[in-house]
Amino acid sequence: MSLKIIGAGFGRTGTTSMKEALELLGYDKCHHMREVMSSGKQVDMFDRISRNVEVDWDEVFEGFEAAVDWPAAARYKELVEKYPEAKVILTARDPEAWYESTKETIYALSNGIPPLISLLIPRARKIMAMVQRLIWEGVFDGRFEEKQHAIEVYDKNVAEVIANVPANRLLVHSSKDGWQPLCEFLERPIPSQPYPHSNESTVLKRVIVIAKVLNVLLWTLLLIAGAELAYSIYSAT
Repeated sequence: MSLKIIGAGFGRTGTTSMKEALELLGYDKCHHMREVMSSGKQVDMFDRISRNVEVDWDEVFEGFEAAVDWPAAARYKELVEKYPEAKVILTARDPEAWYESTKETIYALSNGIPPLISLLIPRARKIMAMVQRLIWEGVFDGRFEEKQHAIEVYDKNVAEVIANVPANRLLVHSSKDGWQPLCEFLERPIPSQPYPHSNESTVLKRVIVIAKVLNVLLWTLLLIAGAELAYSIYSAT
């Protein structure tokens, strides 16, 4: 199956809403970071991609008709060339708002998973390493925390997509634009339900808090276990 839709927009530009919208329009199904997080096979493939190891894109997107969000968006240029018939959607929002949202959610999460949790959960460790290589180092040169640099990278991506993708293949879309421009671009009827407005920021922030709490609990349990072991050894002597 070849991709019919390629998302070129960064994460936190309405990509989750776009995923849900495309699936409502009949694109079954739409690749997103969600699919990577839940699939060992996807993690392995994008781990290879982040290491610049050649992959079979048809295998990577087997079963998918569309792809939006990171990590796929980090390789949109290759995908546009690989799938010349696919249409390209550039999800976009105000750069300042995008930066603050990204910093408080996916950047905080990918850099805030406690080492102990990463050590105990191999998939989490692999995902964090892949995201670090592919996005924070590969896209932002390891300088995401420099706000001006990150926004310049964001603006450059928008400009390059608009300059390099033929106009008849490209739609620049904001979530507030809703169904009409998207459906006109894809030549699909407008659904009866409202355009999705999914906001994962609250969920992501909760995950960050839970991870920190789990880290404290794990260290507490280890300290208790260590104390009990030391006491039992002392008592036996």
